[in-house]
Amino acid sequence: MKKPTQSDLARRAMVDAERRRFLQAACGTGLAAYGLTFAHPVLAARSVAVSSVNAARHEGFTRYVFRISAPVDFETLLLDDPLRAVVDVRGTQLGGVSLPAVSGSPVVERVRAGVRNGTDLRLVFDLKKRARPQIIILPPAEDSDHRLVIDLPHGGGAETTIAKRDDLPSRNSTLQSGSSGFRDLVVAIDPGHGGKDPGAIGRRGTREKDIVLNIGLQLRDLIESTPGLRAVMTREDDRYIHLRERTRIARSHDADLFISVHADAFRLASAKGASVYCLSQNGASSEAARWLAAKENSADFVGGASLSGHDEDVASVLLDLAQTKTLESSIDFADRVLKRLGNVARLHKKDVQQAGFAVLKSPDIPSILVESAFISNPDEEMRLRSSSYQREVAQSILEGVNNYYTAHAPQGTRYAML
Repeated sequence: MKKPTQSDLARRAMVDAERRRFLQAACGTGLAAYGLTFAHPVLAARSVAVSSVNAARHEGFTRYVFRISAPVDFETLLLDDPLRAVVDVRGTQLGGVSLPAVSGSPVVERVRAGVRNGTDLRLVFDLKKRARPQIIILPPAEDSDHRLVIDLPHGGGAETTIAKRDDLPSRNSTLQSGSSGFRDLVVAIDPGHGGKDPGAIGRRGTREKDIVLNIGLQLRDLIESTPGLRAVMTREDDRYIHLRERTRIARSHDADLFISVHADAFRLASAKGASVYCLSQNGASSEAARWLAAKENSADFVGGASLSGHDEDVASVLLDLAQTKTLESSIDFADRVLKRLGNVARLHKKDVQQAGFAVLKSPDIPSILVESAFISNPDEEMRLRSSSYQREVAQSILEGVNNYYTAHAPQGTRYAML
């Protein structure tokens, strides 16, 4: 093996030093903007305890509030024959706490609890009619307890949302950015196509651009109604926007996540199901080359760690670090959204797919593309035209966002429970 020269050793030392400075700059300016999202320390192996459970019927929904010792991760599942809503809360023990009944609830017959996988709390809501749980985790109040809030809508799951309820914090509450120092997480929503580009067109004349705009607007409203989140739209009406411009809009608003919404199409009408995509490794590599060649390395790239001023070797290392962490975060986020879509729709693929979509190529923003259904399939075209299904898709994406940030709480945000 050739012995490294003094020049080789000096270059390696320079690259290592730049890597350390890069990571320090990224970590010091907020990890979510970079895609370096780590699990909150309280979500480690230790068990979370439930201290009490309260339940009550409200106008439009039945609410259960679990007081818990720390934030938790959770998953939901709807089952038929008989109707049940299942909520699995990871690493949580109910202990001797009893589950109260709600007299006169039009949706909940009773609630049961069990243990799953030896460590997880499984809550089973026996339902009188189909209802999708809406879940949010609230930070400690004056009594220093976190709260897991589970709402069962009386209207069937799509009509009632977490929005505009007097007993939950509003976006102007002291938990938000401002006097308390917390910043909102920015979610960029990108309804595909638009204007001169109608996207795919179904047999009944349904245009993809119209369907995905409706889903995007409903997702915007849901996100804006969730404390700690803020929505940014790439388009809010029927206009054409270039693919690169969509990612530029997200970057200009310092987006923490990017979600592009589409409706799939195929030459065979039998193709069906929803899918979630993130960027492929080949797509990331080609984008890295484009960034380095085009010098699109503004001073605020990756939380202040600029590529400018470095030679090509060092800049390539820094960009590779950014893309690797961002792609890991994208896959994690995509998987959480896919699981929740599977509760409301047939899945075309049960695993996250990867492709070189141009809108997914921001090196420092975790990005996914959601194919809500096949508009080329007559049955799924009818579903896509339904406002209730559009709402279910939007709600599923929101649940994925909430679940992702519950598990990966960026410092300085409401989800970090600081």
